[in-house]
Amino acid sequence: MSITDLDPEVVQWVEMLQSPELEERLVAVKTLQHLGDEDTIEFLITALKDEDPGVQEIAITTLWEFANPVAIVPLMDCLGSPYEAVRTEALSALKELVSTNDLMKLLDLLQLGNVDAQLNVLVLLRKIHDAQALPSVLPFFDSDNPELREAAVITLRYLNQVVRCEPALALAKDPEPSVRRAAVLTLGHLTDDAVVPLLCELMVSDDDWQVRRNAAQSLDLLADEAAIDALVKAMTDPEWQVRKFTARALQKTADDSTLPVLIHALADEYSDVRRDAATALGNLGHPDALPALQQTLNDPDMDVRIFSQRAIDKIQQSLSETSHA
Repeated sequence: MSITDLDPEVVQWVEMLQSPELEERLVAVKTLQHLGDEDTIEFLITALKDEDPGVQEIAITTLWEFANPVAIVPLMDCLGSPYEAVRTEALSALKELVSTNDLMKLLDLLQLGNVDAQLNVLVLLRKIHDAQALPSVLPFFDSDNPELREAAVITLRYLNQVVRCEPALALAKDPEPSVRRAAVLTLGHLTDDAVVPLLCELMVSDDDWQVRRNAAQSLDLLADEAAIDALVKAMTDPEWQVRKFTARALQKTADDSTLPVLIHALADEYSDVRRDAATALGNLGHPDALPALQQTLNDPDMDVRIFSQRAIDKIQQSLSETSHA
């Protein structure tokens, strides 16, 4: 569009975008944002290459508000900007604007070698969910950059229909704790044969408590009885969050071997652990849990009292149904 075709009210501001004076360009781009005239889109796209990051950032915000697909590719070019604020604003905009139609362009950006752009593209692929991205994501598992390894293994869990991915298992023992934490959560969405044994090992032996906690969370998702022994052991973990998510995982198992550790957990110093242990005991349905649950009806935490009563009612109802069977 020629500048002469614009509304006369916006012409002066579009012209001012070319001013050598930064303050004038800032006033111009802010005014164009306020006016909200979509005929100025191509001029705002040009402003994405302004030498000042402040002008760039406002231009990105304005294009985001227009939500016109024509701006998507130019906004992608901002993902590798040397300015963090520009990258962040472009990523926020694209999270709302990109679709499956943009997949190939995003995958092309992964090949350009700009780490900032690669990190941002890996985030955007989580919105598209397309398993076609997997071959482009996998090489980042071996990256020398731990941020890229972490971002890639997080992205994996968002790709539709990907339930087996053996290369991801190695990242669960990555030297960087942040990578292990992310990998362990991703394993909860996979079904490789080695997943459950690996999660059990990490839950009871990893030096990083957040890795142990995340392993318990993933085992909760998988609900595999093969993990019971490890879950019982993890109920004595020194970190309360590990015990909490372990108790939640035990809610999905019905094995009498869990009874002692769950009863012991009713006296845990953290109410979250006591509450989740009570629920697990209710699901287990063993009458030997009733005396301990009765004692927690005086717990100082209201949630613990509520969940303990529910557990008691559930066990008693089960016993009543069994006796009348």
